Amino acid sequence: MNSAVVAPKPSFKEQMLVAREEAIVQAVNRLLAEKGFEAMTVDEVAAAVGIAKASLYKHFPSKEDLAAAAMVRIMKRTQDFMAALPADGDPLDQLKAVARWAMEVQLAGEMPSLPHQSSSLRTTLMANRAYIDRLMGVSDTLGGWIKAAQANGTLSSKLPAIAVLYTLFARACDPVLEFLKAGDKYSDAQIVDMVLESCFAGLSAR
Repeated sequence: MNSAVVAPKPSFKEQMLVAREEAIVQAVNRLLAEKGFEAMTVDEVAAAVGIAKASLYKHFPSKEDLAAAAMVRIMKRTQDFMAALPADGDPLDQLKAVARWAMEVQLAGEMPSLPHQSSSLRTTLMANRAYIDRLMGVSDTLGGWIKAAQANGTLSSKLPAIAVLYTLFARACDPVLEFLKAGDKYSDAQIVDMVLESCFAGLSAR
């Protein structure tokens, strides 16, 4: 006899609430990518989703909470992408794959901008357990690949691993991508290739 407990199916109302929250977070994600946290307004988020601001606050009580939800979402997307990479892949190839993916997401207008050091959002994020847990998970995985690539000689060991880690994080919000795209001379794929080359091979002549 099967004694497994079957979870009750979410009600229609619950499904609608989840769908609305996802739509809100997607709108916030796009606005953060376009304008950044400081310039984004709650009114813009409500208008993008097509709901009243009062209804928006029932889901997320503040602008900071809205942005934090988008940051948690992008961290989850990052973890999902990293988990889908070959488990036995070369560590340098893994790092390049993540950097490429992050730049492609940014060029697609789906990468929320990182908050300034003095931003109220940064304070909220530092107190958000879901964000911190995912950030640490991403950092630990990338850090492991960095150390492995340095150990096998495919990545320079002249810089400490933490400096390499922060450099990779910076690629996710690199203004060079936007500048090159605005010039309308290169495709997104060419832009990603160029920035990836400068990141991993450097700028000095070989």
